[in-house]
Amino acid sequence: MKIVIVGPGALGSLIAALLTKTKEDIWLLDKDEARAALLERKGLRLEGLASMEAKVNASADPKEIGAADLVILCVKSYDTKKAMTLARPLVPERGAVLTLQNGIGNIEIANEVMGEERVIGGVTIVGATLVDTGVVRYTGKGETVIGKIDGSITVELRTIRELFIRAGLQTRISRDIKGALWSKLVINAGINALTALTRLPNGKLLDYEGTRTVMRQAVTEAVKVAKRKRIKLTYDDPLSKVEAVCEATAGNISSMLQDVLKKRRTEIDAINAVIVRHGQESGIPVPVNTLLVELVKTIESSYGAAVS
Repeated sequence: MKIVIVGPGALGSLIAALLTKTKEDIWLLDKDEARAALLERKGLRLEGLASMEAKVNASADPKEIGAADLVILCVKSYDTKKAMTLARPLVPERGAVLTLQNGIGNIEIANEVMGEERVIGGVTIVGATLVDTGVVRYTGKGETVIGKIDGSITVELRTIRELFIRAGLQTRISRDIKGALWSKLVINAGINALTALTRLPNGKLLDYEGTRTVMRQAVTEAVKVAKRKRIKLTYDDPLSKVEAVCEATAGNISSMLQDVLKKRRTEIDAINAVIVRHGQESGIPVPVNTLLVELVKTIESSYGAAVS
């Protein structure tokens, strides 16, 4: 089975390294030719919860890779369409595309490029921090959920689940992947922007009354929006769930904080801004999420002016 992971960031590199344990044909597709060559030469190394080195194939040219059985999308949400267009030649007549990304809207973009019958939605709460190119610190284990938008349970889904379990990733299939995606969105809304603003790792958010208060307010707003949209979350107590994720990934540097530290664009538009947009459409006040969005966007636009 040929599996291609698109995007060699923290999550993509972690998934690729773990999948090598299955002895399948694992590839990384990177938009950066020089980085792909480096990954091809040096491979991947995991630290933290799993210590291992893994050899993977890497390329910036889909033609070099050829047709794949499974493409796993691990790029930033704002790069989804570009990445799908790059990966399109990998699944000309067969194969599936699994999105393992933050935020809402990635499945819809993938459907536009690939067709709904090929696309599988996914969400994971594993923690990973990119230390260097090809070097990942595995900081938190968690469940991965996959499913089709139409709720069907297919042979492809079962195959992917078994593949991930063989790789050491706790994985289940859901008939309500939309609910799973919104459940992850609520968690991210309570954690990511706060870490980016305070520059604290996930676990430290629970150590201060101020961050706990803002977290509670952001999560409460997100839950109200989800309820108005009649989305069923996968947990009964959202705030306890967010706190549990902080504890389980205590040492993790969130992807949004990693972006801020490297002065890159964040995924705020696919996380808290989604809550703001749907809140405004539904007539639900979302002042805390609005403030988080504005502050993170200010950081993004002022990288060159900030005092170091």
